[in-house]
Parts: sequence; structure tokens; C-alpha cells
Amino acid sequence: MKVGVLDLQGDVIEHVRALEAAGAEVVRVKRPRHLEGLRGLVIPGGESTTIGKLMAEYELIPAVRQAVSEGMAVFGTCAGAILLAADIAGSDQPRLGLMDMRVQRNAYGRQRESFEAEVQVSEIPGPPVKAVFIRAPIIERVGSSVKVLAEYGGQIVMARQGRLLAGTFHPELTADRRVHQYFLQLCAEDAEGRGPGAGADRLR
Repeated sequence: MKVGVLDLQGDVIEHVRALEAAGAEVVRVKRPRHLEGLRGLVIPGGESTTIGKLMAEYELIPAVRQAVSEGMAVFGTCAGAILLAADIAGSDQPRLGLMDMRVQRNAYGRQRESFEAEVQVSEIPGPPVKAVFIRAPIIERVGSSVKVLAEYGGQIVMARQGRLLAGTFHPELTADRRVHQYFLQLCAEDAEGRGPGAGADRLR
């Protein structure tokens, strides 16, 4: 399966390696033409304001929105989750705005407040996922079309809306590839949404 990683800023190579380890063919996306033929796109962690401005400059925001309307899945981690949100608290920065949720940037503090935790993701069987939180946002609230997949400390840290997946932590910084495998299953869903549930046993 061919999927892309947005290659403008942030931890791109870590996602490339994780997706390749999970069995995907990976394309680095820098311009709209690189989206052609992709089943999914990962927007990595980094500086959400910088990534959003570069996406706007390179006309990637309308291109990604169009690709999503045609069935492409998107996984946003940390900064990527911020860019997926329709509402970013206290910010009018450029964004995709595809998920019906409100996020708060840097909710846990600065770099020195970064931490690791075990998070149980409802649609990923087996033991909890090791989550790395680095200047992480939180998902403050979600709309009725968004399914909460994981919480930590009473806050939403992973959610899904159809083929759109948002996580406020960095799964690419651990050796556990189940989150990326789960995303690849979202990419493989058909129009009726069949896919991840039927193949969840493969994540064990």
C-alpha cells in the first residue's frame, strides 16, 4: 500500500521508518502532485504553525482536502493532530480543519515537561501503547461524528472520524508499530468503513 508522509518540517524520517516496518510503500510529500495515488497521508509532529504556513504556501491545504474527499486517509500526530482540528484554541493559524474537534496546543507545558505513558487504545487489541508526549496538545472536545479512542489523565489523546485519525502523542518514537498498522487498516477501508475491525487480530 502506498502512503505518504508530509515532508515539510518535523519528525518525518521516524514516520517513514515506522510505516515501512508496518509494510507500507512510503512517499515523501512536499507538493500537491505527490499526493497522487496515495491511500493515506501522515502529518508528523513538529511546529504546527510552521507546517500550516508551509502547507498554505505550497497549496497543500486544498490539495489534501480534495484527496480526503476522494477517500484518502490522514493520520495527524501531535502537530498533525492540531492541523486536523476544526478549532484550535486561541489560534487562527492555517489548518486542514477536517475533524470536528477542538484542540489546545502545548497543554502539558514546555519541552522539559515531556513524558512517556501507557495508553490503552480501544481499537488496538493487546497491551497498552507506549505514548511519548512532547509539548503535546490535548483534544478538549469532539463532535458527535468523532469517536474517542484513547484518554490519558482524563483528557482525549486519540480520536477518529471516519478515515481521519488524530493522536496527540508520538507512536513513531517507539518500537511498537501497532498504531501505524492500525492506520494502514484505515487506509484499506472500503466506502462502507469495513476494514480495521475485521482485521484487528493482526495487530496482536
